[in-house]
This record gives sequence, structure tokens and C-alpha cells, in this order.
Amino acid sequence: MRKEIEKVLGMLKEKGVDYGDIRVVDTVRESISTEDMKVESIDNSRSRGAGIRVILDGSSGFACTQDLDKLMDTANSAIEIAKAGRILQKEKIALSKKEAVVDEYSTPIEIDSFTVSKADKIQLLLNAERAMRGAAELSRTKASMDFQRQDKIYADTEGSYIVQKLYESGAGIEAIVKSDEDSQTRTYPNSFRGNHATAGYEYVLSLNLVENAADIAVGARKLIDAEECPSGYYDIVIDGSQLALQIHESIGHAVELDRIFGSEAAFAGMSFLTPDTMNENFRYGSDHVTVVADATVPRGLGSFGYDDDGIKGQRTVIIDKGILKNYITSRDTAAKIGLKSNGTNRADGWSNIPIVRMTNISLLPGNYELDELIKGIDNGFYFCTNKSWSIDDKRLNFQFACEIAHEIKDGRLTGKIYKNPIYTGITPKFWGSCDGVCNEKHWVLYGTPNCGKGQPMQVAHVGHGAAPARFRNIKVGVRDVE
Repeated sequence: MRKEIEKVLGMLKEKGVDYGDIRVVDTVRESISTEDMKVESIDNSRSRGAGIRVILDGSSGFACTQDLDKLMDTANSAIEIAKAGRILQKEKIALSKKEAVVDEYSTPIEIDSFTVSKADKIQLLLNAERAMRGAAELSRTKASMDFQRQDKIYADTEGSYIVQKLYESGAGIEAIVKSDEDSQTRTYPNSFRGNHATAGYEYVLSLNLVENAADIAVGARKLIDAEECPSGYYDIVIDGSQLALQIHESIGHAVELDRIFGSEAAFAGMSFLTPDTMNENFRYGSDHVTVVADATVPRGLGSFGYDDDGIKGQRTVIIDKGILKNYITSRDTAAKIGLKSNGTNRADGWSNIPIVRMTNISLLPGNYELDELIKGIDNGFYFCTNKSWSIDDKRLNFQFACEIAHEIKDGRLTGKIYKNPIYTGITPKFWGSCDGVCNEKHWVLYGTPNCGKGQPMQVAHVGHGAAPARFRNIKVGVRDVE
């Protein structure tokens, strides 16, 4: 394959392209779901092909194929698309500088998930369902596992040739209770099919699904009889799993430089930030808020060796003690503001062109124990696990609903729970109200395997590390409060 790739790159050089790259991607996936003690679905898929991108006279062209014997034809198609694009060209594409790299990278794993039998996987899911059903009277139970292995070759006209093998694994369980008027759910270890990581089957085993099944079953049963969460302005502690989504929606997407330049305006929106904001000493949050984009953190779902520009995965401080310091960038977007790419350009498989995507966008831990955060609240709540969300197209105004709220009175958890808790806010004001983050002992890395962006739609797998954090004077509920 390397000889064929090098021949195509040689042809691109001969035809005078400014730049060209080839990505050969082979992706294998497996997804298993059970429901009410029966196998609901087993999905296996494989997708293999190549995408070729060129820049010619500052114009971009991209073409792809599933037939790896037609790389030369595909490269010529990319050139013709770039030529056609010059008709509508408003400005020439330029790329920030990078070093040529020849390297290999593989996700560290202990157990290849694809060597574990389906029977063993199904048995684990059914055991978790059985444990949920044995702990409480439930209407439905669900369990799932998801696995991916991706072999990637990246090569470009600048001399890079990079081979990667990336593994992902994840699992989760769900307990549902219904009444005539209501339905309540508790999930573990997170909502939306659990938690996911770049790891092997050992990660699924480490989640201890069976051991945690009883707690979420009992929790779901209690929620059905719980009171609705009150409305008002309260001090709240938000758990790490909910904060992961908060980070994703109100920080991660907002700092994507292509979105800031308007590339998502017709689909998923823009950003309240501008290209100049990070040079204005802009306060994104309080001194307790430090956020990094880190593609090197072990097991992060957004971890890899190299992005699809051939840039090495790296750690970049995005927000430093509340002050915006950087965006996440590709070579072409970074060049527009005089920076080098920080390695966050990725495509969904071989058939899409790379766009700026999150890696692991994480809130760094602070110095607090959880009980210390709770002790600082006279009247408030501890919100846990996302249920739904909404955010405007500039990533500014948001509303999040959680599965459960634990009452806090006089600095302690009372044991009372509320259902359907909701909180709302405005991004900088919300993060500015943070006055404490739990320490590293409470910090967990969460995987989000369903981040949508782009036209046509691309799905990215990203990560977010977070620990519980405290926020002051937050609007809770949907009713207007004086």
C-alpha cells in the first residue's frame, strides 16, 4: 500500500498542487444491546476506503473511494474539484507550518474487544439487567456495549507517513420506571449508552456494571414518587458526568475556530467568540476554571497519536484560571490568525474531509473534597447525570435537565431527592459563578461518541474530564422567579 500511496503523492506533486494528502481508513464496529433480559440487537460493520485532499492555487478539492485500486483516479477527481472551486474562491487557503513525520501509534490495550466472544459480552449485559431487576420493581431495563477498531494510514506531499491503530470500548446500563403519569430513568456510568474510552475490553470490565446495577435501579424507583424540583435561584453542585456535557456544549463547540469563522452558520450555528477574543484578555469563567484540550490523556475518547493533518496529538490550555487563551484549530484555520495548528483536525472515516473537532476538552481538578463543596451551601442541590439539553446557535444561552437532584440544607445532603431538575444560564456568567472544583480523586474522564457537526454530518468521538463543581446563584427550574 505504501508504494501505491507514494505514487499518487508523486503524481500530485507533478501536477503542481500546493498540498495533498491521502487517508486510508479501515473501521470495524460492534454494538450489542439487550432489553428486558433479551438481546435487542447485534450490529457488526466494516467500512474501508480512502479520502484524498488537495489544495491547488489556494482552492481545496476532496474525493474519496472504496476501491483502493482507483487511488490515482480519485486523486485526479480531487484536482478537478479544486480547479472548479476557484470560480467561487473568496480567499486562498493557506496552511500553517508543520514538520514532516514518519511514525506509528497504537492505542494501549490489555484485551482486544474483538477477541472476546459475543456470548460473554451478552452474558455480562444480562447479568447487569438481572441485578437491576432484583433490586427494585422496574418497568424496563437496558444494557449495551460498543466497540471500534480503526486502522489509519495518513501520508502527504510534505513527507509525512503515519500509521495508527485506534481502539474504543464502552458500555452502560439503564433502569426505567413508569407510572400512569410519569416515567423516570437512572443510568450508569452515564446517560446515552454509558461511558466510552480509547481502551480494550478491560475498560468495560472496570466499569463494574453488575456491581452498580442495584443502586441505579433503586434510584429510578425512588424518582417516580419524588417531588418535582423547585424553581428559584440556588447554589448548586453539579456532578462530573453532567459537567462533561456542559463543557462539551458551552466550551468545546464555542472554541472551535472554524465555527468562529462561520463555517457552521448554516447548520449547527456559530460562536459568541470572535477570532480576536483570545487577544482581549476575555474572562470566560472564574479563577477556578482551567480547561485544556488534551489528545494525549490515557483512555480519553478524544486521544490519538496524530490528527488528520498529520499533527501530533498534544495538550493545549484553552482557558487559564478563567481567561481565554486559545482555540482548537486546524492548519488552515490556525494560519488565518498567525498560529500553528494544535492538532484538532479530524474526519469521520475515509469519506469525509477533516474539520476542527474536539479532542479531550477537560475542566482541570481543583482542591476541594465533595463534602467541602456541599458544606458551603445553605440551601441548594446536587445535580447528577444529564437527561436532556438545549443551547442556542452561538453557544451562549443554555438549558440542561438532569436525572436527579439531591437536596442540600445547612451544608449537608438531607437524603431527599427531586425529579426533573433543570438549570439554565448564560455561558460566561455561568462559568464565572464557579467557586470550587473537586480534587483529582473525584475527577473522571467521560467519553462522548456522538458529537455531530458538519455538512454532510460527521460524528466525532470526543472526551471530557471533570469533577463535581459548585456554582452560585443559578436559575433552577423553568418558571419565572422574582
